[in-house]
Amino acid sequence: RVVQLVLMLRDWASKSLQEEQQRPDPFLERFQGPELQTVAAGAGSGLEDEDTEQESKKRKWQIFVVDPAGDWYYRWLAVIAVPVLYNWCLLIARACFSDLQETYVILWLVLDYISDSIYVVDMVMHTHTGFLEQGLLVKDLKKLRDNYTHTLQFKLDVLSILPTDLAYLAVGWQHPELRFNRLLRFSRMFEFFDRTETRTSHPNAFRISNLLLYILLIIHWNACIYYAISKAIGFGEDTWVYPNITAPEYGYLSREYIYCLYWSTLTLTTIGETPPPVSDEEYLFVIFDFLIGVLIFATIVGNVGSMISNMNATRAEFQAKVDAIKHYMQFRGVSRGVETKVIKWFDYLWSNKKAVDEREVLKNLPEKLRAEIAINVHLETLKKVRIFQNCEAGLLVELVLKLRPQVFSPGDYICRKGDIGKEMYIIKEGKLAVVADDGVTQYALLTSGGCFGEISILNIKGSKMGNRRTANIRSLGYSDLFCLSKEDLMEAVTEYPDAKKLLEERGREILIKEGLLDESAAEAGTEEESMEEKLDRLTLSLDTLHSHFGRLLTEYSDGQVKLKQRLTALECKVRQQDVEDFFSDSSDSLLE
Repeated sequence: RVVQLVLMLRDWASKSLQEEQQRPDPFLERFQGPELQTVAAGAGSGLEDEDTEQESKKRKWQIFVVDPAGDWYYRWLAVIAVPVLYNWCLLIARACFSDLQETYVILWLVLDYISDSIYVVDMVMHTHTGFLEQGLLVKDLKKLRDNYTHTLQFKLDVLSILPTDLAYLAVGWQHPELRFNRLLRFSRMFEFFDRTETRTSHPNAFRISNLLLYILLIIHWNACIYYAISKAIGFGEDTWVYPNITAPEYGYLSREYIYCLYWSTLTLTTIGETPPPVSDEEYLFVIFDFLIGVLIFATIVGNVGSMISNMNATRAEFQAKVDAIKHYMQFRGVSRGVETKVIKWFDYLWSNKKAVDEREVLKNLPEKLRAEIAINVHLETLKKVRIFQNCEAGLLVELVLKLRPQVFSPGDYICRKGDIGKEMYIIKEGKLAVVADDGVTQYALLTSGGCFGEISILNIKGSKMGNRRTANIRSLGYSDLFCLSKEDLMEAVTEYPDAKKLLEERGREILIKEGLLDESAAEAGTEEESMEEKLDRLTLSLDTLHSHFGRLLTEYSDGQVKLKQRLTALECKVRQQDVEDFFSDSSDSLLE
């Protein structure tokens, strides 16, 4: 019955694994055409028919391959960092303070062998940790094992799990220094700290905490070594060593450690007075401590200074811009009212965290990542715009990369009636009013998600205003807008003719509603296309053909290079085979 139960569980697991592998990826299902999906499904079924038992076992092993950039690998680093830090903190203390080792022997044995077990599991995890080869995650178990065993880390890991504590049977449990080889696994702790610094939202605070941890660890080790030297020389032998432990105030464990830690802190930070050394050994140890203390002090000053400057870098850069504007206005004699308005505008930017230039920050990212970030930031605003509703997703992605944020102060005119329109605006935050020529009478109120200025940049046939603004738009308070220029909009909709027609139809509806469309001119414009538009379309078509030709030429060049490489490799193999045949024929003739 047990065997039958095991077989049933195995069959169920294999079926669920096959269903998981056959499940279509929603991302691919969205962007692949029906023909590609059919071909992919057909190819998958053909492969399933040809799968052997060895390949199925290989796929099962691949399930346990860990992505080094994934969350599971990071969680495992957090687990392995605990025993590493445990060994680095407590092994030296147990080796120097014999009371600490003898009082809690059972506890130390349990913790030691738990940490050893985690060390062994970590080596297994190393053999199942993937790595990138030509940009793809390698999941071949043999390659992963070979990649790990040929590294220095593997040699250190093997040394760190050698059972040196078997010498306990000969020398007793009072010698935890036999386990000092466990300290060789320190690289995993450093890797965990590096990845945490990358993942945390407060990297400067983490760097300071990490620096303090290293300093405390150095002070801790120095305190333990000071106690060991005092024990070797003799407690109370002179004024430098630890006082005689027969005295009640110095004879218990907590006072021993705290006294040594206090002495180590004073010595390494060089901020207090300690008893002068007496013997030569003491002098040498204090000289070494002073050198380490100088390095620690320089490290603290350098790291903390750089961290503080990094935390204030954005503020310093922003303040430099403000100071430059102030000096310019004073030099040019700008009026006090304008100067106050400019300073308030800068204050608004900083207080609302809008002083960062998004394009400057994201310029080092590839276009795809910039598009993803821009979509997360701006796409919801674009979807609220009436002329972009139900537009293709690709068009929205094109437009979102071309948006430029702008901030207007209270009372600013964004556009005036009759001005030539070169851009359209989308309201992200704030309120704007459509006002009369006097600037006071309000006809309408525009809020978040609204847009204006699109009519003047669409060049709709029959528009009575042409490419000029049809209204006065004024900001009531501070307003955050997205600006989209005419050139950027036309460039984006060139590849989406249906979207362009949709935008023009909606713009025409708005003009008809406001009585600004000459229908006879619009019908004539639709029937007769101007020579200029034909030339523009022809130019765009030539540009598209030129880009396609350049892409094909690049692919052809790459194919030629790969073909030459393959022919060269084939010629080398043929020559090698000819040489082998020649020597085999010569040996046969000699034998005859």
